[in-house]
Amino acid sequence: MPELDVASPPNPNWLASGDKADAHFRRSHHGQCNVNNPSRAYSESAMIHSLLRICSHSNGLRLSGGLKIRTLSTNSAFLKISAEVQDALQTKKPVVALETTIYTHGFPYPENVALASHLESVVRDNGGVPATIGVLNGVAKVGFELDELDELTSSAGKPDTRKLSRRDLGVICGLGINGRKLKGGTTIAGTMVLAHLAGIKVFATGGLGGVHRGGEDSMDISADLTELGRTPVTVISSGCKSFLDIPRTLEYLETQGVGVGTFADGRASNVDFPAFWTRESGVPSPLVIQDEKEAAAIIYAQMNLPLTSGLLFANPIAAEYSIAKSKMDAIIAEAIQEANQYGASGSDNTPFILKKIRDLAGGSTVIANRALIEANVKRGTKVAVELARLELKYHGVQHRGLKQTANYPGLSGNLSDYTNSECVTPCTSESTVASPAEDIDVVVAGSLAIDLSCDFTPEHSEKSGGSLTPQLHTSNPATISPSLGGVGQNVATALHHLGVSVRLCSAVGDDIAGKAALQMLSSRGLQTSGIVTLENGAHTAQYVAVNDARKDLVMAMADMKLLEDEDCDVKNIWGSRLERHNPKWLVIDGNWDPLTLHKWIVAARELGTKIAFEPVSASKSKRVFHSEETTFNFIDLATPNEIELASMHNQAQELKLTHSTDWHNMMTAIGFANPDNEDTRSKLSLQTNTSLVTRSIPQHALHLLPFIPCLLTKLGPEGVLMTELLHAGDPRLTSPAAAPYIFGRTHTTTNSLLGDIAGVYIRLFPPAEQVPPHEIVSVNGVGDTFLGIIIAGLVIGGGDGSRKRKRLEELVEVAQRGSVMTLKSREAVSSEIADLRPALFPGVG
Repeated sequence: MPELDVASPPNPNWLASGDKADAHFRRSHHGQCNVNNPSRAYSESAMIHSLLRICSHSNGLRLSGGLKIRTLSTNSAFLKISAEVQDALQTKKPVVALETTIYTHGFPYPENVALASHLESVVRDNGGVPATIGVLNGVAKVGFELDELDELTSSAGKPDTRKLSRRDLGVICGLGINGRKLKGGTTIAGTMVLAHLAGIKVFATGGLGGVHRGGEDSMDISADLTELGRTPVTVISSGCKSFLDIPRTLEYLETQGVGVGTFADGRASNVDFPAFWTRESGVPSPLVIQDEKEAAAIIYAQMNLPLTSGLLFANPIAAEYSIAKSKMDAIIAEAIQEANQYGASGSDNTPFILKKIRDLAGGSTVIANRALIEANVKRGTKVAVELARLELKYHGVQHRGLKQTANYPGLSGNLSDYTNSECVTPCTSESTVASPAEDIDVVVAGSLAIDLSCDFTPEHSEKSGGSLTPQLHTSNPATISPSLGGVGQNVATALHHLGVSVRLCSAVGDDIAGKAALQMLSSRGLQTSGIVTLENGAHTAQYVAVNDARKDLVMAMADMKLLEDEDCDVKNIWGSRLERHNPKWLVIDGNWDPLTLHKWIVAARELGTKIAFEPVSASKSKRVFHSEETTFNFIDLATPNEIELASMHNQAQELKLTHSTDWHNMMTAIGFANPDNEDTRSKLSLQTNTSLVTRSIPQHALHLLPFIPCLLTKLGPEGVLMTELLHAGDPRLTSPAAAPYIFGRTHTTTNSLLGDIAGVYIRLFPPAEQVPPHEIVSVNGVGDTFLGIIIAGLVIGGGDGSRKRKRLEELVEVAQRGSVMTLKSREAVSSEIADLRPALFPGVG
């Protein structure tokens, strides 16, 4: 059946084979339930209620991992989308489409391949992912590998190398499956078609086609114009070619419903629609666009109304490369006259005129041409980056083209019964294909649940004698709000908001709650291919929080048994996915049973992946220490609260992990051999405060450092306590600014398992903000937001040298700010944390 997409479908055929509940959902909520709407007027709560109502009257809605979706297969015989472009689209990175007729019918080889490589570099240097589009050996390609690009560009000028518009795509691909493997460069129209099929929204090129002079008689009108009228892709060019009839071109675009604007480029008034090699055409632009942010906002609104026509944003050639209008007019007049004399018309007209103009201009147009295409690609990438920021801020914006999802067969009620043969190869609605290797920054293994937040609403205020706490053993008035929850899901959502490529690995039951959870996850733009669906009575995880009138938690009930199957075979169910994604970090929460949790840890360690642990609760935090054989440094980072830290410490003591010689040697090396010594307590009090030392919080953290070398203990209104082992060479050991936070120093350690430990960093971060009770909306998801932001900062930046990765202590302060955003939000993880990206990632505005 079609996807339960709450946005308007791109064409009515998506409803052709759906069941009645699906069609009813679309019709009854069309226009009011678009999750892409930044106002989020149609909330997740309403979505749950609608899905529950629909599912109660429907037998067998199937969703990915569960959900069955009609999509264009990326392994089609006619269209291949590169792994890099697929990943960028799925993780909402800015993608810029690039055409190929400029290489096959513009520049000769090898100049064309050098230009192609250069333009892709321009996209990357400005924060985007290039998607060069063309046809190679009878297959349309969105994203070329280097050897493929060389193969296409080297065919320039050959008789069998085609110039491909919309009308030609079916022909060349059809001939391909019949044995004629032809190549071709796509025009603006052809590129737009394929870009839209892939879900790409921004396309940068040189100059647009248009209405030819005398077109009122010849009807010689470029297919680029009609394509803009029916395909929702934004084209950024230097206007249209100078030898075209610009006024009639703009008139035609208006008839087609195409929005046209020109970047002001520093001009306060009198902005013309550019004429390719010339900044001025004598024709005023219909709209003036101030900058890339304004352009992105227009695209975003156009997408989400949604309108099916495209946009044309003209980027004038830089003043230093612009050719004088009077000079260009004379050259064009002579070139057109010769074209008429030689009878160059139709598809031969433009190449003839361009060659003649190049000859008459003495090469100046070639220089201008290179300059303007590079400037357009740079401008287009900046627009795509701003558009990606908008999508991240409001999240949930789905591509109307490609959607990469998987549909797993129904599973038995126990994770232990799920076999490797069922999970390695996801089954799509069209075919079964092996998934390619796909690097992902973070894999989150944890719970996906439906949360119910029950906020007590007393009939009388505290001033009039009313209690702020609900009464036990009776019914209480409350506001009850369902939402998508689960610690793992919350962390994954936080990472997704921040632009980190992430995969959530979890399980749901084949029940109403599971269907609702998967649909909402998909609507946020998160992949569901790592979610398995269990049958035979398995219940989707649910969490019920009862809060008092201040929104403080009174008690909670959690049904997380779905992840507590100790026979769960992590390696068979998710092992191949973990290897394929090769993540930098694995984030795991405490909802797994102890044995399964440690299977995840072992699987990550085998890949060299770093591990972060979110304890979830006091009772579940103990699961991280499940046997006397727990090794040093088996987890890299943990984020407990005070109670969870104490529980973890007690469990380590019960297992006698703190009785070993190695552990005592480590405590001695860092100067913590006698925790009850008055000097030690005084030193800790100075570095934290007396209250924390009295409650043994820093002492517990220090005791656990050999096993978990970095602990960020969340202390609510008291802030965050950071405790970290430092290795030799860490700049903080010699930094005057860090000196107040260095607890113990050692030049040697007697423990070979931990290596060159040289000191301990202890720092108490005050809260980012003291939030008044009346501003607190929900405490659910605050800690998960904190961890998600920390991990985002640790995985992004520093890799290519263009961004300097922030230190952990700098990330803590940013994560605290994000936690406050969630504290004041009705969302489990506030979408506003996307605004923190510039603070996390230097170089991102």
